[in-house]
Amino acid sequence: MITLVTGGSGSGKSEYAEGLILDSSCSRRFYVATMIAYGKEGRDKVERHRMLRQGKGFITIEKPRDVGRVMFEEHEAGSGASSRADRALLLECVSNLAANEMFKDEETGEAEAGEQQGSPIQCLSHKIAGDIISLAGQVRDMVIVTNEVDRDGICYGPETMEYIRLMGCLNQKLASAADRVVELVHGIPVLWKPISGQAAVGADLTRRECQGE
Repeated sequence: MITLVTGGSGSGKSEYAEGLILDSSCSRRFYVATMIAYGKEGRDKVERHRMLRQGKGFITIEKPRDVGRVMFEEHEAGSGASSRADRALLLECVSNLAANEMFKDEETGEAEAGEQQGSPIQCLSHKIAGDIISLAGQVRDMVIVTNEVDRDGICYGPETMEYIRLMGCLNQKLASAADRVVELVHGIPVLWKPISGQAAVGADLTRRECQGE
């Protein structure tokens, strides 16, 4: 089961997504963290999320890029490897991962090898979405947190607009692959996918109260 959780800043999506993993019957809970903490604000946010996860049995994997290379069994040393059917994964979040991948040439001097067809944004969105979706083969339940970054109506500089386009492509690909898509609006979960059986599933989703992102 792949669930995509989206919403704006401060909408409650992080806490809600974590709750879905805690509700899973899987005994192994993995958290793939994609944020690179720049400055005090970034460090404070990372620390806040660590505190929220404390004591909840998460195995945290810091992976700001190339998440498709994560092998969960490598992080189960000392406790015995579990099966796919006993693993749940929370990946947070797509917007940080996209920024890290998009601007890595500037940060590290790395360059993508080989020639690819299509625009750079299409190629990058295909790569990132493929990396994320590939993780589903190692777990039973997977919750992906993403962001709505294109709703303020402001026209930014070319680089930022390219990032917004990348996020739009990524969110479409992930929503298409997901079994369930939930948007958090002011802490209220709104189910967008699947449409069939929406009332029953929606009733279960709305039982949580969210306290912020």
